[in-house]
Amino acid sequence: MSTLLPVPREAEILQERATEHRVGRALVTGCAGFIGSHLTEALLRDGVEVIGVDCFNDNYGRPAKIRNLERAREWDSFDFVPIDLSRGELTDLVADVDTVFHLAAEPGVRASWGTRFETYLRNNLLATQQLLEACTGWPEGNRLVYASSSSIYGQAEALPTYETTTPRPFSPYGVTKLAAEQLCFSFCDNFGVDVSALRYFTVYGPRQRPDMAFTRLCEAALDGTEITVFGDGLQTRDFTFVEDVVAATRAAASAPAAVGRAYNVGGGTRISLRAVIDLLAEISERPIATVHADKQEGDVRDTAAATDLAQRDLAFKPTVTFEQGLRQQWEWAVADRQRRAATAR
Repeated sequence: MSTLLPVPREAEILQERATEHRVGRALVTGCAGFIGSHLTEALLRDGVEVIGVDCFNDNYGRPAKIRNLERAREWDSFDFVPIDLSRGELTDLVADVDTVFHLAAEPGVRASWGTRFETYLRNNLLATQQLLEACTGWPEGNRLVYASSSSIYGQAEALPTYETTTPRPFSPYGVTKLAAEQLCFSFCDNFGVDVSALRYFTVYGPRQRPDMAFTRLCEAALDGTEITVFGDGLQTRDFTFVEDVVAATRAAASAPAAVGRAYNVGGGTRISLRAVIDLLAEISERPIATVHADKQEGDVRDTAAATDLAQRDLAFKPTVTFEQGLRQQWEWAVADRQRRAATAR
C-alpha cells in the first residue's frame, strides 16, 4: 500500500477500519523535548492521562529537559517513565494506553554524519521498531502518531512540496526518519496497527532546542555576540509554530481518514534566514551581528509544505503568524534567561 495515495481496494480496507478515535490515556515519547513537552501539557489540560517517556539522550543538556517537564509534573494525571525505547521491554508500557504519540528521536541534520550515525539508527529506527512490535498486541482502534520530518524530501523537486513527491533524503538524519516512517506503515499493513505520520516542517517557538537557529539567534541578541550563518543566508524554510504542530498532531490521533497516511505540517510562510535575523533584531530592539561560513553538508536550500491533505483530513490551519510566533519565542528566551539567573543566585 502506498502511504500517500492508497489504491482503491486498500483505501476501502482502511475506511472500514477507520473510525473517529478518542484519546483517553496517551503515551508521549520524547515528552521532555521541545515539541513533546508542549504536546504533553496540551493533553493534560484537556483531561487526558499521559505517560511520558524520555531517556534524556545527550543531544542537549539534561537541565533544559528537566525544565521542560516542570509544568507537566504538576498534574496528578502525568506519570513519567525514564526509559530508552531502543533497549526496554515496551509491551507493558503500551498496554494501558489507547494512543501513542511517538516524538522521541535523535534530531539534527548536521550531527548525523560520521560516527554518530549509529546513534541515529538506534534512537530513530530501532526505537521505533521496538515500539511498533509492542503495539502489535493492541486492541483494534488504538492509534500511533509518528513524528516524521520534512527532511525526508531532501532537495525537493518542487515548492511547495506535496506528499506524493518522491522522498530523497539529503542527510543521514533524513534517511533514518524516512526509514522509520516506512516501518510504521509496514506494521500498519501487516499487523493492523493504526498509524499516521506527520512530516513537520522546521518547528520553532518557546523551548526550541539549543542547537536550533532561532534559539541561537535569541542567545546572540541577549549576549551581544556574533552568530555564524552557514551559507549566504538566503536559504528559506517553511517555519511552523509549535502550537500549530501540536494541534495537527492531536488531530491525526482522532481523524478517521488519517490511518495509513502521511501529512505535511507547515506554517504556510516561506522566509529566508536573513529576513528572520532582521525581524528578530527589530523585535528585540538589539543588533544581531553575523559572520558567514560555508554551507554545511545535509542542509537543503529551500523548503515549503503543501498542506492541502492536512487541511482536508485534519482540519489543519496555522493560527499563529510568523511574526507572532517569533515574538513569543523571543519573550520566552528573555524570561528563561532571567529565571535561570535568579535560580543561580
